[in-house]
Amino acid sequence: MIEQVADLGFAPAAEMVAAGRIPGATLGVVARDGARAVRWAGLARREPSPEPLTRAHWFDLASVSKVLATTRHVLRLADAGRIDLDRPLTDAIPDLRQYDVAGAAERRITFRDCLVHRTFLPAVEPIYTYGDDPARLRAFVLQRQWRHGPPVYSDINFILLGIALERLTGAGLDQLPLGSDGLGWSPPPGPAVATERCTWRGRVIQGEVHDENCFALGGRTGHAGLFGTVDGVLDAALSLLDGSGDSPAALAAMRTPVNGVRTHGWEVRHPDWSGGQACSAGTIGHTGFTGTGLWVDHARGLAWTLLTNRVHPTRHGDGVIFTLRPAVGEAVVGAWDAG
Repeated sequence: MIEQVADLGFAPAAEMVAAGRIPGATLGVVARDGARAVRWAGLARREPSPEPLTRAHWFDLASVSKVLATTRHVLRLADAGRIDLDRPLTDAIPDLRQYDVAGAAERRITFRDCLVHRTFLPAVEPIYTYGDDPARLRAFVLQRQWRHGPPVYSDINFILLGIALERLTGAGLDQLPLGSDGLGWSPPPGPAVATERCTWRGRVIQGEVHDENCFALGGRTGHAGLFGTVDGVLDAALSLLDGSGDSPAALAAMRTPVNGVRTHGWEVRHPDWSGGQACSAGTIGHTGFTGTGLWVDHARGLAWTLLTNRVHPTRHGDGVIFTLRPAVGEAVVGAWDAG
């Protein structure tokens, strides 16, 4: 059955690859009983010379890093009593806005605020334009008086969580366990899919992180920097489905909405979301800017990951990924239900 789900689910992606609208795509599907199937097509790289995509290629997971690494590590520390999610980040980062201890709003932001994206922090900031020393840029992030705005999905939230994790554990993010040999921080240990022809770095990015801020901050941050093979992502998905990778409290936190459709790290199904509407209401998912995504339907005992290099050679394409993701989700779930 799982093979047919993969065949039918991959059809929309295969069509987009054949039409040349994305260079390559991989779909992985896994059931709670461990059965999995993978399909792929197209190129890992178009420029400067073609490279066929394989099952073994590593993808830059971009913001999927937020849920497969940062969120899980933070919740594990909460399980261990190392942090209280409703306490401010200053419990881990006492030097956050240290020159305005009494008045800085940043000093009142909590771990949970960042996990569910309910801070006043901006969605993104071109941190990489302020210098090229990772330590200095981290200090800049901590001491900057951030402009205020309504709560939005924010990379800054997870950059701060990544710094907090490093302070609490005394280790870099790349030293914390990920639960699969198919997940790792850049550079990956095998063939990697190309992303953008970066105007800032002056080259096609392959085997190094695409996100400019993550690259400037050292390549491993709370919001980006994780790479994965399709099987590595499916390993993580299976651990979420069977409950083997996280405590019941952490799993509940990742599945329960706190801020609108947002859970701790993830989001649940909502109108026009990336996973399509055929999945169960409590399905959780997350996407990455490079063209990646993971969706976990606990009610069905089914998860799928769509991994593409849609930003290669440029992010300024036709936006096909935004219709492709839900189309794949609809096809996967429809095939599962029909099976």
